[in-house]
Amino acid sequence: MTTILVTGGTGRLGRPTVELLRSAGHDVRVLSRHEGPGRVVGDLRSGQGIREAVAGTGTIVHLATRSSFGDVPLMRTLLDASRAAGVGHVVYVSIVGVDRIPLGYYRQKLDVEHLLESSGLPHTILRATQFHELVVGLFTAQRFLPVVFAPKISFQPIAAGDVAARLAELAGGEPAGRVPDVGGPEQLPARELARQWAAAASVHRRIVPVAVPGHTFAALAAGHNLVPGPAFGTTTFAEFLAARYGASV
Repeated sequence: MTTILVTGGTGRLGRPTVELLRSAGHDVRVLSRHEGPGRVVGDLRSGQGIREAVAGTGTIVHLATRSSFGDVPLMRTLLDASRAAGVGHVVYVSIVGVDRIPLGYYRQKLDVEHLLESSGLPHTILRATQFHELVVGLFTAQRFLPVVFAPKISFQPIAAGDVAARLAELAGGEPAGRVPDVGGPEQLPARELARQWAAAASVHRRIVPVAVPGHTFAALAAGHNLVPGPAFGTTTFAEFLAARYGASV
């Protein structure tokens, strides 16, 4: 049985990952700034409690992200404590296309990958496509507009549970470096995803395809956010919508 520390263990991806790891028999600690069952208290922003949280840990699954403090300082703090504790495996989840899509957040994720690769610690890096929730958010953010704009790009959304299953498998194995990317079961144009969402959410507005200028959308239009080859994920966007809204598309 491995002792595993999960950062971001209370988030969308963290919750199913923690559940799967515990189901597999691992001793799982969830890093949190707040006390609670199964948690260890520590703050990656200040570094307070991190060395104590990492002590005695064999594997770390690092899922904490999107901090206003920045992802790179969080990883640097975690790696410093991991080296001191002799951690044997750090698993990190990143995003498909971080090296080809010039988004500021993606650059942060790529910088964190490089930091981990140069740390000297045994590690595994998994890149995944966008979650179904992100695609839904793209459309729900337009709730006050008279139409629904759909950028002329495609997505390959994946269920958080599918990514969690792969992370649990990797955390229970040996360090593997950069492993193959994972994506959802379908690559669909944003217009079709918008149509499915509108049908499930009972939204009766016209869907308008739109070309967006700039290097970021050019990279997305080129498909750099997609995973070629056989899909890993099993839950389709339509199935996700049916579970979320209780309606078929």
